[in-house]
Amino acid sequence: MNTAISSLSLAEGSTHAHTGAWVASVLRAKIAEGQLLPGAKLSEQALAEAMGVSRNTLREAFAVLDHELIITRIPNRGVFVASPGIEGVKEIYAVRRMLEPAAVLWGPQLNVPALAAVVRDARAALANGDIEAMADANQCFHEELVRAAGSTHLEELMTKVLAQMRLVFHAMSDAPDFHSHYVQLNAGLVELLLAGRREEASETLRGYLDTAEAELLSHLATDD
Repeated sequence: MNTAISSLSLAEGSTHAHTGAWVASVLRAKIAEGQLLPGAKLSEQALAEAMGVSRNTLREAFAVLDHELIITRIPNRGVFVASPGIEGVKEIYAVRRMLEPAAVLWGPQLNVPALAAVVRDARAALANGDIEAMADANQCFHEELVRAAGSTHLEELMTKVLAQMRLVFHAMSDAPDFHSHYVQLNAGLVELLLAGRREEASETLRGYLDTAEAELLSHLATDD
């Protein structure tokens, strides 16, 4: 059994109702954390046994994740973790441009020390040449930005976006500088926020997202 799938034990959700929505949330989180990779086949039998749910419940979860473009169902072959293409990247960044700069500008629960701690982790990963840890830190940084809004619904939306982003990041595995220069950009955002310059930080973040999208699209177009 796939080790990522085998880790989805019943104990992990023992306090939750084993519904399709719960299963979808667990799988989404595992994808966002990089534990389930693009192209990985999701075995109904293995997942149902690991999570202690019926196949019908699992299929409900698959329907949710398919709608979110996080998984792909291929007739006669099975269910696979998705590999977002050009249109998927454009959709992801359309959401991020609306959500993240607004959270930076107006979020009532902006936690700058928490953002600074993530940057420290990212810099340590950069020093060690650990691309996966840099990607993890980047995910955490943007999750923390949206947490500033103080909205459970927006955090749930960002979890979906981050799951899609993790899949996109794997397309950049042969371009390690993609992650390294965002360590410094995130550090620059923290410096602006520490100085109380939220409007400038918000505008800087919008430009940062535009640049990241352009870089991803260029890379995907070259691969095609």
